[in-house]
Amino acid sequence: MKKRDIIEFEIGKMEFGGVSISQYGDRRIKMKGGIKGQKVKAAVKRTGRGKADVKMVELLERSPIETAKVCPHFEGCGGCTMLSVDYAKQLEIKEEQVLELFEDAGIRGFEFLGVQGSPDNVGYRNKMEYTFGDEVKGGPLTLGLHKKGRHIDIQTVDGCMLVDSDFNTILKESLAFFQNAELPYYRVVNHEGYLRNLVVRKGIHTDEIMVNIVTSSQCEFDMSKFADMINGLELKGNVVSILHTINDGLADAVQCDEMRILYGVDYLHEEILGLKFKISPFSFFQTNTKGAEQLYTIARDFIGDHSNKVVFDLYSGTGSIGQLMAEKAKKVYGIEIIEEAVVAANENAKLNGLDNCEFIAGDVKDTVKSLDVKPDLIIVDPPRPGIHKQAIKDICDFGAKEIVYISCNPKTLVDDLKDFIGYGYVPEKVKCMDMFPNTPHCESVVKLYKIMNMACQC
Repeated sequence: MKKRDIIEFEIGKMEFGGVSISQYGDRRIKMKGGIKGQKVKAAVKRTGRGKADVKMVELLERSPIETAKVCPHFEGCGGCTMLSVDYAKQLEIKEEQVLELFEDAGIRGFEFLGVQGSPDNVGYRNKMEYTFGDEVKGGPLTLGLHKKGRHIDIQTVDGCMLVDSDFNTILKESLAFFQNAELPYYRVVNHEGYLRNLVVRKGIHTDEIMVNIVTSSQCEFDMSKFADMINGLELKGNVVSILHTINDGLADAVQCDEMRILYGVDYLHEEILGLKFKISPFSFFQTNTKGAEQLYTIARDFIGDHSNKVVFDLYSGTGSIGQLMAEKAKKVYGIEIIEEAVVAANENAKLNGLDNCEFIAGDVKDTVKSLDVKPDLIIVDPPRPGIHKQAIKDICDFGAKEIVYISCNPKTLVDDLKDFIGYGYVPEKVKCMDMFPNTPHCESVVKLYKIMNMACQC
């Protein structure tokens, strides 16, 4: 076997994060994507002793477990790779994958409470970030998501099942509007063009909608016409915010050099478990609102009675979990590196009448050292790369009796847990929450307790 060879095989197993593993002769074949039982044709990317990395070039035969209804974009879009698998089977697969990660890391002795399914496994997303482009070079303007395995080609996804009909209506009508306007889309290869992204957010419980059109500054166009078009649409929700963001950054990412309010205000509201949250265009907020309510309920159940306790909410984002704890806690301190999120968290605390929350801007590994108060309980909810090793040490040095770790990436979670165990914190129980149905991802919640007679390995 050598690079660029084309091989055919049946996918053997699926690992967490969307990677499949198969056996081909005496080699272990690793491939991005794929569902157990599928027969595929793949191109060899690289080889090593007893292993090879490959890329799927053709699906030859579907898996016996692919029995669910799919959207019209499923074959080309890379957004929801497990949509064709019955939802109950998806949960079973994710449970096996997470347990395998713990087993491979040698982490045992905890109570595993399974994977809780999302209240909605379709139509659950409250935010979509669409990109302008074309599906084939020189083709008509498209607006949607990147095609599977492609960095440039964009597929219009106005029949997506992960969002409700308002998203698909806004996407479809926005595309038609800008096709008629004959404006060039922004090409990341040469950094020329105008139309970049369309970001749509919706409050699932409030029905408030925000529409944010993102462009470069390379053309002059009267965006008030776009706002008028959006306001004229028949939607289930209520449009409260239409924005025009200028982004001249070279990176293929939504960022803001200048923001213009075309209609309404520059925020929307959402509610979670009785609390209100003001969400700005670039605030992080869980994309599955009802799933977030379940996730935070799991965390709150793990925490138990926290009356009159001092709580640290680390990597606090817009302060959702910290504010849910504040009702009974003595004091909540949150630390978050994104300043805009911290501003939003403090504003949301005031909005909810909570005067015992203080959210601080800073990197956890640096800022946590400056707090001169001892926590009774620590909650950590880090980004996908996990927690910096120095931050783990500093967190453990506080000596809190309990730590609740909320993770969006079980792979980095188990690596971090090995460090926590080294400092005398062991997992008591673990429960997963499927925040991302039809994708390879899920969240995990772990309760750690301190072994009081174990010296800290500092």
